[in-house]
Amino acid sequence: MKSARIDYINIGLMLFSCAAAFVIPFELFLFSYAVLGPLHYLTEISWLHKRNYFSMKGRDWWILYATGILILFFTFFSELAYWMAGPEVTNIRELYQVSPGTAKAAIWMSQHTTGLTFFAFGSALIMILVKSGMARYGAYAILALVGYGLSENFGNSGADPRFFYLLFAIFVPTLIHVFVFTGAFMLYGALKSNSKVGLASVGVLGLCAASFFVFRPDGFYSISNYTLGSYDASFFSLNVEVLRILVPSQVLADGKLVEFSLLKNFVYSSNWGIVITRFIAFAYTYHYLNWFSKTNIIKWHEVPKAWLVSVFVLWFISIGLYAYNYEVGLMALYFLSFLHVFLEFPLNWVSFKGIGEEVGKSLWGRGATVKA
Repeated sequence: MKSARIDYINIGLMLFSCAAAFVIPFELFLFSYAVLGPLHYLTEISWLHKRNYFSMKGRDWWILYATGILILFFTFFSELAYWMAGPEVTNIRELYQVSPGTAKAAIWMSQHTTGLTFFAFGSALIMILVKSGMARYGAYAILALVGYGLSENFGNSGADPRFFYLLFAIFVPTLIHVFVFTGAFMLYGALKSNSKVGLASVGVLGLCAASFFVFRPDGFYSISNYTLGSYDASFFSLNVEVLRILVPSQVLADGKLVEFSLLKNFVYSSNWGIVITRFIAFAYTYHYLNWFSKTNIIKWHEVPKAWLVSVFVLWFISIGLYAYNYEVGLMALYFLSFLHVFLEFPLNWVSFKGIGEEVGKSLWGRGATVKA
């Protein structure tokens, strides 16, 4: 019954997140990302560390940390290059005129950030499947070569880079992480515990997500200047990429994005722009609430007081940074936010593996009767 009670609570949290996303989509996302997000990162990383990040053998999780640090360096290299070049340099072409070597390095790093995410995601699968040390490191080496080759190929040939880029640079660290992986985690738990309520909660998750695209009320929402500026600094580009897929005719002209002013107007004022943000806000808010609802997993009462105090101090500092300036908060928490995504990859693969095993048991008639 305790598991069922948590499932009922999660259904309530989903409905709450869904309703709030309909009414205040941009504000809900900004609040959840700034307030709930940092506490989620800190508590989940601690929980994963105690479980050796679900790696089957050794301390291979250092690969995920190392990859995250590389991406951090690659990401901020361009920002540092522009800052050193001076305020008059605002794009890569201008940077190339001032410092060709720096511009080439920035382009190369940006190009290979996608490959590093691919490598981290694939490495997590190796961690949970391959036991032999030699086989594991051989697999890591092959995966690294594949990731490097994909990045080089898409960067230097006429091949279309959109799918590879969108999947690993845009969607895996964001919407796939907060929605698909959360749904998989829920489904695995429901199948493993043979819970009707747990399975129903997965269905509610899907229905909530679909509701934003089926029911599209318009005309009652307007965004404030503060909210617009904060969202500009955070997830504006994610909205644009989703809109490029769903309504390309509205945001593309001759295969290129329309001018920035028209793009901003579409993201913040059009019905499609608000629909996409409702989904994003719902996915992120429920992702965080789902984690905090699992008190039997986090086990707050078993956490050492010194560590718990440290977590809450860091959390309050994070909130303060976001309150001072949303962009400052984003920059300060950038590493922690995407690092927790990387460190969760093995758990994500464990969920998918577990789903396959539970479905296999059911198909072969070895599963227990589903109970509430």
